[in-house]
Amino acid sequence: MNTLSELVKQASLLSDRPCTAVACAADPDVLESVDLAVTRGLATFKLYDDKQQLLDAIQKNYPHLIDHPDVEIIDSQGVVESAKAAVDAVSAGQAQVLMKGNIPTATLMKAALRKESGLRTGNVLSHVAAFEVSGYDRLFFITDSAMSITPDLQVKAQIIQNAVTVARSCGIEMPIVVPLAAVETVNPAMQATLDAASLTMMNQRGQLKNCIVEGPMALDNAISPDAALHKGLTGPAAGKADILIAPNLEAGNILYKSLTYFAKAKVGGIIQGASAPIVVTSRADSAETKLHSMALALLVSKN
Repeated sequence: MNTLSELVKQASLLSDRPCTAVACAADPDVLESVDLAVTRGLATFKLYDDKQQLLDAIQKNYPHLIDHPDVEIIDSQGVVESAKAAVDAVSAGQAQVLMKGNIPTATLMKAALRKESGLRTGNVLSHVAAFEVSGYDRLFFITDSAMSITPDLQVKAQIIQNAVTVARSCGIEMPIVVPLAAVETVNPAMQATLDAASLTMMNQRGQLKNCIVEGPMALDNAISPDAALHKGLTGPAAGKADILIAPNLEAGNILYKSLTYFAKAKVGGIIQGASAPIVVTSRADSAETKLHSMALALLVSKN
C-alpha cells in the first residue's frame, strides 16, 4: 500500500469486519468519521454516550445511522463510565478496536490501562503514525510522537517492534527502520547516536526481528536516495526508510506536525502495544484523518 486511500480500501476488504468501540461518541467530527467508515463497509460500531445526546447528534447530521445494522447505540453517563464501558467491550472481545470520542485522552487511557478488565499487556505503548507525503512512492511510519517522553534503549527497542507490527499489517513484510539522529557517525556526546548504533546491533543479532534496522542516520539521508548518495551512504536503509524512529517525544512531535502543517501530508495514527489498537485523535484532526486512523487500527487488529 503506497497511499492511505489504498489502506482504507484494504481495510474494507477484511472478512468478519472488526467492531470499533467509541467512548463519548456524541461529537459531530467523530460521527462524520463513523459515517465514512460505515459507508465504506470498514467496520461495525458500538457508540457509547448519553443516549439522548447521542441520538440528537446523530439525528441532526446522520439520521440514517440511528437504525443502521452496523451501529449500536449504548447509553452511558459521563466520560468515565463511557470510557470504562468501551474498554470493557474490547476487553471482552465484543469489539476489536478502541476509539476516543469527545473525551480527554487521559481519561480514556486510564480506563484502558486499569489492572482489572483493561488492555494492559506489559508492553510499552507507543504512537505509530502512517504518513502519505506528496512526491514519495510509499507510506512513512513515524514513532513516537505522543507517548514516551525520553525513551531509553530498552523502550526504543519496544517502540520499534510496535511500529514493525503496524507496518507489517500494512503489507510491508520486511520494513526498513531508521533511528534518527543529526549525524551518521556515533558520537558519545549524542545519546541518539549511541542508541541508534545499539539498536542496529540488536537487529543484526536477531533481537529485533522482522525488520532491517540501520542507524544513526539524519532525516534527509533516511528518506532521499540522492541525499544518501551524496553523503556516500550505501547501506540497505540509505534513502529507503519505511519507519522513522524519533530520538524523543519532542523530535517526533515536531516531525509529525511539520508534515501535517508544512507538507500538508495525509496521516492516520494509532497507539500500539495494548491488547488492541487504540485510535486517539485530536479535535483538530479532520474526519479523513480519523478515517485513516480507524483503517490502520482495523488492519492491525486483524493481523
